Amino acid sequence: MEPYKLYINGQWVEPAAGRYIDVENPATREIIARVPRGDAEDVDRAVAAAKNAFATWQFTPLAERVALTEKVLNTLKASRDRLIETITSELGSPVKVSAEVHTDPFMLEIAHFIEVATNFPYEKRRDTSLVRREPVGVVAGLTPWNFPLEQIEKKAIPALLAGNCVVLKPSQFTPLTAYILTEAIEAAGFPPGVFNLVTGRGGEVGDALARHPDVDMLSFTGSTDAGREVGRLALGNIKKLALELGGKSASLLIEGGDWEFGIQATLDTCIINGGQTCNATTRLLVPRQGLERAEQIILDTIARYRTGDLYDPDVDLGPLSSKKQYDRVRSYIQIGLSEGARLVTGGLPADDTTYYVDPTVFSDVTRDMRIAREEIFGPVLVVIPYDTLDEGIDIANDSIYGLGGSVFGPEQLAQDAARRIRTGSIYVNRGQWEPLSPFGGYKQSGIGREGGIEGFEEFLEIKTIYDR
Repeated sequence: MEPYKLYINGQWVEPAAGRYIDVENPATREIIARVPRGDAEDVDRAVAAAKNAFATWQFTPLAERVALTEKVLNTLKASRDRLIETITSELGSPVKVSAEVHTDPFMLEIAHFIEVATNFPYEKRRDTSLVRREPVGVVAGLTPWNFPLEQIEKKAIPALLAGNCVVLKPSQFTPLTAYILTEAIEAAGFPPGVFNLVTGRGGEVGDALARHPDVDMLSFTGSTDAGREVGRLALGNIKKLALELGGKSASLLIEGGDWEFGIQATLDTCIINGGQTCNATTRLLVPRQGLERAEQIILDTIARYRTGDLYDPDVDLGPLSSKKQYDRVRSYIQIGLSEGARLVTGGLPADDTTYYVDPTVFSDVTRDMRIAREEIFGPVLVVIPYDTLDEGIDIANDSIYGLGGSVFGPEQLAQDAARRIRTGSIYVNRGQWEPLSPFGGYKQSGIGREGGIEGFEEFLEIKTIYDR
């Protein structure tokens, strides 16, 4: 098996230490690739290349940056089947999910970023000054394993369009999708050093980027604990920070709402992608008098999800992404049982030879239980009863996180509740995601926004020129 290389200064190069990381297919447990285990020396080379390229790239005409990015998008569209296959093999995502959740929406988002960059007002006149938006400089992108394309394009594409140079460190567990994007960037003809790829472990490559004095901005997506640590390192030399972190989002059911639709939408976030989604609505808040009804809808709905061959277009649920993730989710199911929560369906996996975990639902959960407060990152839903709508909203807000959420109920009640829940994004009844809008969190769910105009602005600095 020929190992992959690093991409630094427009060249494919070997890692300085000659070390590699195996990439596992979580469905088969087979090793499907070997990628470099980069280190601080590789980071130094990549950052130096980016810093040197930034001297000219920042002044490259916008039209040229846009044209290069359009070439990248066209190449990715032509590589759609390869992207789907790669995400399926490295993440363990069913092919339907790899296409509909992981690939197609983010082609749309890249196109939107191109539109934003083209029409963005980079200069605004004030009475005696001109306020300009300029690129930040060298941007380090640290991305997670659970959305291999989305989390990369949300950082790399707007950063490059804004005139920054990028050093990307993808997750060591799902790095192969990053290589498809890197090849597209190379084929488009971006100047050497504008984009660099350094694979490796977070504690080595990620920490080295966070500490590096020539990195001007760190954009990180991952757990709150990991974000807290890289943020601490980055602030050692006062970098600009964008952190998209964990969540424990709530779905609030209100009497009179479409509970069948609401529970389906809630379970989709908990089950599709194995529940490995930061804004999954893993707390379902239900009026106490409707608890039995909600549980029956949950059982009826879960019965419709299918497992099986990941290449079967009707399969919805694959394995968890790794042994580490499997052990984590299994431990939380055991915690839920130990805490006295009532198991509605699922439970501890019976077969430790795979990474599959059945969708698991606990009911009669109280807000103080660990399974109600801590991010599990697996197909586990906790059902918490409430007595009044005010109490339901209070439970939704009773979290260190504030990333996502949803409300299902009579329109005005649902709209009012959504405005009272402190979270970065929230769905009301049949509201749908779009690439025009920003994503990010309140409280310990992060700093800054990704996506939309606001996500593009994260990669720009503000300069005031007094000239009158």
